[in-house]
Amino acid sequence: MEHVDLLIIGAGQSGLSTTAVAARTGWSRPLVLEAGSDTAGSWPAYYDSLTLFSPARYSALPGHPFPGDPGRYPARDEVADYLRTVAKGLDSDIRTGARVTAVRPGPGGAFTVQTGNGERYAARAVVAASGAFAHPHTPDLPGRDSYGGRQLHSADYRTPADFEGARVVVVGAGNSAIQIAADMAPLARVTLATRAPIRWMAQRMLGRDIHWWTRYTGLDIAPIRSRLAALPVSVLDDGTHRKALDEGGVERREMFTALTADGVVWADGTREAVDAVIWATGYRHRYPYLAGTPALDDQGRPLHRLGVSTTVPGLGYVGIEFQRSLASNSLRGAARDARHVLTRLRRVARRR
Repeated sequence: MEHVDLLIIGAGQSGLSTTAVAARTGWSRPLVLEAGSDTAGSWPAYYDSLTLFSPARYSALPGHPFPGDPGRYPARDEVADYLRTVAKGLDSDIRTGARVTAVRPGPGGAFTVQTGNGERYAARAVVAASGAFAHPHTPDLPGRDSYGGRQLHSADYRTPADFEGARVVVVGAGNSAIQIAADMAPLARVTLATRAPIRWMAQRMLGRDIHWWTRYTGLDIAPIRSRLAALPVSVLDDGTHRKALDEGGVERREMFTALTADGVVWADGTREAVDAVIWATGYRHRYPYLAGTPALDDQGRPLHRLGVSTTVPGLGYVGIEFQRSLASNSLRGAARDARHVLTRLRRVARRR
């Protein structure tokens, strides 16, 4: 069994953010275990037109500035390449193709970590940074299993060319739903299905990007998780997407109540045949490797305070939505959360 001080699960944006601040919080050369074959997380698998919602200057990992214009919004492939480059420059041991299957707290506070290929590790501290983007969520509506059209999550959407001439319903009121609907509008007949009206937020205010303002006001940094979780979903836009929806004839309708064999039943009771339903309904965090430990509640959710486990000493999390701030599950916020978590895990390790 190999022994390490700090073991990080996941080499996507959250895992790399944690690795980037490890040395600054007293941890030397962490071991990073990544289930996939890449160090770009879920970014290579996102849809073709995706761009960051925050400018490059606010999206860089500590000590690794984004190349190019700091005011631009990097595209999907740029972000993936950036993460790969960062991974190569980190003082860490990153191992791909190493899916963690079990993490077990042991006597004296040490953890035993096992991978699917039979490797075992002993670690003083573990950070679960495997993210939510591998676990798409879709609501369980009546008729979903009997619907005969095409049905996919936004995680599986790539290009509007696949839906040319089709009647499509995009479910969701967040940034991804709006981007996908705008992307498809020139080629397909698209409707946005939402439970509430779309809330638009200006990308720029008084000449500055909204992310400058969230930092200036402290909203992007302060640990105000309980209040943030109650905020309604808003869509950042500089006017481009709203214009694309209008020009493409994309309407917004109240969320449908059920699916039929060939379409949907709208809230007003009318039925309509549709060719495809795209669920832009987010993701859920899942930690199957912690199943059977005190780390999770009976719904499989982590028991933590600001990313530090409240039930298993030495265990932390990075990349949970609203973990500490508005930016917690993003490139611009994961490193700040990681610094907080690793500092506290270091204190626990010193007491052992």
